[in-house]
Amino acid sequence: MVKKFPANVVTEVNPVRVAQPAAQALSRRPLSFLAQMAEAVEQKVADGKGRHEDRKRQKQDRYNGAVKKRKWEDPPADPDAVRNFDPASRVKKRKCIILMGYSGVNYFGMQRNPGTKTIEEELLVAMLKNEWISDEAFKQPQQIQFQRAARTDKGVSAATQVVSIKLPENLDIAGLNKDLPEQIRVFAVKRVTKGFNSKSNCDARTYTYTLPTVAFAAHDEEVSVETYRAPEDRIQKVQETLKLFEGTKNFHNFTSRKEFIDPSVKRFIMSFECEAPFVPEGTTVEFATIKIKGQSFMLHQIRKMVGLTLAVVRGLTPPETITKAFEETRYGVPTAPGLGLVLSRIHYEKYNVRYGADGCHETLDFEQEQDQIQSFFREHIASTIVKTELAQRSMVEWLETLPLHSYEPREEGEEWRGKRKADDEGDDDDE
Repeated sequence: MVKKFPANVVTEVNPVRVAQPAAQALSRRPLSFLAQMAEAVEQKVADGKGRHEDRKRQKQDRYNGAVKKRKWEDPPADPDAVRNFDPASRVKKRKCIILMGYSGVNYFGMQRNPGTKTIEEELLVAMLKNEWISDEAFKQPQQIQFQRAARTDKGVSAATQVVSIKLPENLDIAGLNKDLPEQIRVFAVKRVTKGFNSKSNCDARTYTYTLPTVAFAAHDEEVSVETYRAPEDRIQKVQETLKLFEGTKNFHNFTSRKEFIDPSVKRFIMSFECEAPFVPEGTTVEFATIKIKGQSFMLHQIRKMVGLTLAVVRGLTPPETITKAFEETRYGVPTAPGLGLVLSRIHYEKYNVRYGADGCHETLDFEQEQDQIQSFFREHIASTIVKTELAQRSMVEWLETLPLHSYEPREEGEEWRGKRKADDEGDDDDE
């Protein structure tokens, strides 16, 4: 018989007796959910640690331009290892620059690229053969702080290129040049400060662009490349057009994959001028050289500047197109051929002011090497540009496609191709 209590009677319940069965029931419940949560948290922490270690290793492998001191290595205790110990691995190295020049017509650029013929690969092979660098440094040049001042791309030459690198003393430059192709020449090796970086310490770069003056003729004028001579008024028009580029401008239309709001598209052009025309020895074709000096340049920038200049000079578009191209509206700017482009000089004015007269370091004005540089330029760069242009007529063929270009604003993503397949080669240093 069940004993019933009235509804208005409050009974006392022992909390201990209630809590004990509840605790026992809780202890018997499966902990799968809690275990799964704990396991997920542990896995997430482990994944985070793994990603952190990967980033740390990648950062250690990547050279960031800072000076790295080699750790002291004691000679091995094993007698056989001592006999086979290589003293060259303990040779003290100092920060230097290599002053060099090259004709890039038959090369796929300056920068090393596995499986392709590049200037850096030729230089590193010759340095390894002459024991300027070790096997490890050949495989990983960042170990000896290898850095070029400017990256020239396929077909582009350099009368003056500078590479900063750590090298031993008493180097045989003549011996190195014997193992280099005749299109590449090392002019000098100079001591610099231990924190010197040939790219970041560079104040400015000077490029030249050599082309036949028939490119300055009006587009509707019938002329012959062999007999054309640019009159003074045409050269003056070229000068006036080039002046429109000087100063700090937004060059987003003069490169690829850059937006107007990108801070990197603002570049300072110090000077842009055309030198007097000349007729190379042994030819009847008149050429001229355009010279440009700026702090730095983007991919395709110089060739596009030359291309739009020629379009204006030839009367295909008004000078206002140049000023409009500095604005936000997207324009398709024609890209001139890469053959005539040459890295002419690297400038280190600030470095020279600070360290040039300290008695320990040389000034990096390269005046002592000018005779070598000019001789190499005439024999291997200028002559190659002229011969290749006369044989392949790359500028003349490109001029034929120039009237097909549209100088009106274009839709985003639209690119002008012209008659021929677009040239995807780079021209200068992409910084």
